[in-house]
Order: sequence, then C-alpha cells, then structure tokens
Amino acid sequence: MGNVFGSGSTGDDLYLSNGGTAAFLDALWLAVSDLARRPWDFRFAAFLALRDQNVMGRGVVGFDLEDIDWGGTPAERAQAKDFVLRVIDLALERHRWDELTYEPPYVPGYLQRYRAMVEAFAPPPRPADEDVFPGPDGAVTASCVRHRVLDALPYWEGCVFCTGGTMR
Repeated sequence: MGNVFGSGSTGDDLYLSNGGTAAFLDALWLAVSDLARRPWDFRFAAFLALRDQNVMGRGVVGFDLEDIDWGGTPAERAQAKDFVLRVIDLALERHRWDELTYEPPYVPGYLQRYRAMVEAFAPPPRPADEDVFPGPDGAVTASCVRHRVLDALPYWEGCVFCTGGTMR
C-alpha cells in the first residue's frame, strides 16, 4: 500500500510507500513550519497536516496538485506556487533533518522529483475538488512548543511529530 502525489492532468505522479510518504511529509513539515507567513501559507500547512498517516490512515493521504486552491488571480497562483517551491527548496537543504529520529535517504530524490512536478504545473483558477483544500478557517496557525513546528489544530491536538514520534 502506498500513496500517490499527482500533478493533475499531466499524468506525472510520484508514487511513495507509506514509509516514504511519512519521511517526505516530515521534511516538508519542517520547512513549511518555518516559512509560513501569509494566510494561504497556513492553509497549505493545514493541507499537509491532513496527510498525517498516523491520524488519517496509511495509504490514504496522497493528493493531486489540482486539488489545491492556488488562488483566484494569476498573481495569487504565482505567489502560492512560489511558496510551495520555497518549501521544497528548504526541505532539499535538509532543513532541521538532524532533529529527526531517522535518516531519510530517499527523500532528496522524492523532493527533487516533486519540485519538477510543481515547477511544470500550471495552477488552475479553481481547485478540482473544492472540499479538499482547507479554507481560511481551517488554517493551522498554532505552534507545537515541544517540536517548534506548526500544530495540527484545529483538526487534532499535536503536530505531525507528536502523532508520529519521529522527532527528537
């Protein structure tokens, strides 16, 4: 069982095992937690939090880039895409990976492939499934004091590291 992270109509997908998905999302979570500043950034963080396999279930947390609400105007879509690329780039720098309880050897390859998918993706004016991407009221803005990352509130108490135990 695994998860699929797709780029939409291009058919370019990233297939990850459950363990690969957890490591991929851990790396993204460390980066998104340190870069989020705008309301959309915190909505994207909530979107990632809702992919926590320890809460949502293994093998059910993939997503398609078309499901993200990138924004209503070309400028908003460009700004959102830039943020996601910056998150990936920071994760590629192994940002805070020394705090993980494991070494994620395959994650750089996953991130490079995913970055290429996001780079080539043309965000649509409306998400394919408007119920998938959290709205402004669903943004994660609280911090997990223990792990110094965003908390998964309002969805559940604790961050992805509290639920997964993969951070020192």
